[in-house]
Amino acid sequence: MRFDVRIAAVFIVVALTGFYWGQGSVPSGQPALIGLFQDNEPFVTDYRVKDADCRADGPYPDHECTPGAVFPDVTAGQVCVSGYSKTVRKVSESLKKRVYRSYDIAYPPPFGSYELDHFIPLSLGGNNDIANLWPFAAEPRPGFIEKDLVVNYLRQNVCGGGMTLQAAQRAIATYWVQVYESIDASEKAELKKLYPSWAEIRR
Repeated sequence: MRFDVRIAAVFIVVALTGFYWGQGSVPSGQPALIGLFQDNEPFVTDYRVKDADCRADGPYPDHECTPGAVFPDVTAGQVCVSGYSKTVRKVSESLKKRVYRSYDIAYPPPFGSYELDHFIPLSLGGNNDIANLWPFAAEPRPGFIEKDLVVNYLRQNVCGGGMTLQAAQRAIATYWVQVYESIDASEKAELKKLYPSWAEIRR
C-alpha cells in the first residue's frame, strides 16, 4: 500500500483544512497541502519486491515495482543549483529497456506517449535506481506532462524556502495529483511557459 498510517492521518487533516479554505486560514495562492508538510523527517521509501508484471496504478507506478528511491544525503542546496539533475542523471539504454519490459510496454514507445519517469525526480533528490523508474504515460491525464509541472512547482517551493526537500519528496510520491489540482490556473499557465514539456514542444 502506498499510504501508511502517517499519510492517512495527514489526509484527514487536509480534508479538515479544506473547510477553512476561503476563510483566510491559507495564504492566497498557497495550497493547504503544501503548508501541512514543513517537517524535516527523512522520506523513507519501501523496498522493490517485484520486477515483472508491473501495472500502473492510475497516475502512480506499481508500488511493488517502483516504490521510489532517493540519494540519502542530498540537500536542498544541491538540488537547487542550476543544472544539478544533468550532473546525476545516469540511466543506461539497457536499464531503460528493462524498466519498460517490467511494465510490459514496447520500447521505444511512440514519441510523446511515455516518459521514463523518475518517480521521485532527480531535481527533488531522487536517484537512478530501477526502484525509482517507470514508464509514465501522457494519457489519460493527468499524466507525465502534468507531473513534470508539479515537480517544477515543488522545486520552486523548496528553493524558495517554502517547504523542505523531504516534504517535497513525500508530496510527489504520495499525492502529487492533489497538489496539481490545488495549483491556481494562472500559476499553472506561468509554469508551462517557464518549463515547456519536451513532449508538447514537438507535437
